Amino acid sequence: MARRGHRPSTGTANRPKFWGRHPVTAALANPNRVVRKLWGTREALSSLDIPASMPVVYADVADLGRLVPSDAPHQGLVAEVEPLEDSWLADLLIEGKDDQRPLVVLDQVTDPHNVGAILRSAAAFDALGIVTQDRHAPPESGTVARAASGALETVPWVRVVNLARALEEIAEAGFWRIGLTGHAEQTLAQAMGTQRICIVLGAEGEGMRQNTEAHCDELAKLPISEKVESLNVSNAAAIALYAVAAR
Repeated sequence: MARRGHRPSTGTANRPKFWGRHPVTAALANPNRVVRKLWGTREALSSLDIPASMPVVYADVADLGRLVPSDAPHQGLVAEVEPLEDSWLADLLIEGKDDQRPLVVLDQVTDPHNVGAILRSAAAFDALGIVTQDRHAPPESGTVARAASGALETVPWVRVVNLARALEEIAEAGFWRIGLTGHAEQTLAQAMGTQRICIVLGAEGEGMRQNTEAHCDELAKLPISEKVESLNVSNAAAIALYAVAAR
């Protein structure tokens, strides 16, 4: 499948720092992740299988706290890493062509906590991957890695320039694109059927852009109570992924 109309991200010039046991141990276990340096308390480092060539700095809790954002729960571990190699949508679609794993597309979801939480849910429900815009999504960061709780290392994350064109490519690969929005008339369960599903979610507050909605096959809503106007996008993603897995 040709790589048409978009390219992967060029990444960030700065190496992100990950903190916390799950993000750091997952980064160390990922053969595709380059970990440049590791800081930690003696107690936290003693339980890790650290390559002999890895630069390691023993530090106390206060020193570690100065390496990460204020009050970040580092759990005695901080790692400086290289961003993962860029991924192509075409490659991801080829990888999933023989299975029913769902795909998640995020339209300008910029909060790193939400993207990390969605990655975690994608891992929990065995999604094929997530797709975001290149410019309107957070870079890899300690915040994303912490919220993802290790899933940043296991769930493919594809960045594209043109989301509408990416949705066309996803449709050509056999996915039924369902956009989640509160103004839809049918529920997600009514819209799913038996096809391979691509869940499309919009930005926090604003929802999907009009052109993104136009590139969905159907629009659907979650059957939430009238007591609540809407759900956080990461909560909506988790419920939608569960619904796909349980159908």
